[in-house]
Amino acid sequence: MLDAMSMDQLRIFIAAADEGSFSAAGRKLRRAQSVVSQTLANLEQQVGFPLFERTGRYPKLTEAGRALLADARAAADSMDGFKARARTLAEGLEPELSVAVDVMYPIAALTDAVRAFHAAFPITPLRLYVEALGAVVQPVLDGRSRIGIIGSFPDVPSNCESEYLLNVPAIAVVSASHPLANLGGMIPRATAAAYVQLVLTDRSNLTEGRNFGVMSPLVWRLADLGAKHAFLRAGLGWGIMPGHMVEEDIARGTLVAMELEAHPSIGSSFSMHAIYRKDMPPGPAGRWFVGQLKQG
Repeated sequence: MLDAMSMDQLRIFIAAADEGSFSAAGRKLRRAQSVVSQTLANLEQQVGFPLFERTGRYPKLTEAGRALLADARAAADSMDGFKARARTLAEGLEPELSVAVDVMYPIAALTDAVRAFHAAFPITPLRLYVEALGAVVQPVLDGRSRIGIIGSFPDVPSNCESEYLLNVPAIAVVSASHPLANLGGMIPRATAAAYVQLVLTDRSNLTEGRNFGVMSPLVWRLADLGAKHAFLRAGLGWGIMPGHMVEEDIARGTLVAMELEAHPSIGSSFSMHAIYRKDMPPGPAGRWFVGQLKQG
């Protein structure tokens, strides 16, 4: 009986567990509820025990069902990986490579990677989108970009794979003419919160209602990292910047690095990762490009 088990049955089992009802699973999978119910009944007959308790208003996983759910997910992910790998091999070299890159990634390293890519794949067009936060992730989820390089967005979507690239130092800076520049030592959160904080805004809706690295209620939101940099040098507020963008300003004394009291959402670096959809992994050119970006 178990040999007749199908991947379709496992996907319906996973959907029913995730959605909390057979009807919701049917809507998600575009199947009739009766088909979902019958498929799960057949699966239970094959494994030899109930996967769901059906005594209440909504079905609940039995203990045995919970035990098998992780294995079902692993089997489904493995099949997805197999199909994605087969698709990549069948496609061969990508006709075009589209990459969304977080503004925090060092521009000099990105330029070197692009220059090397052009030499290695001269007939493969490269399309780059430089964004921040969820605007890097959204094109990957939509299928408009094969690869995303995230850093300011801390979450990896569940349908994406992630590969660590490098860390970029995150430095809190302020203009030498700003009141905070003259305090020295550890600056308490309450003190920093009394002044305008310059932060990047998200062009996507993925971070709606969420804040990353925000300490002050006095916030100016900017969609461009270059504008944020200019505003910081003009003394219009303080903010967190990637180290490579402000190291010369700090050396010249135009900007001053601040030591802020620890805050849960403000780390010492941006952890850069390459992400891509599990069902759309990069091909030969994309894999090569990710390898270059790891070299920083």
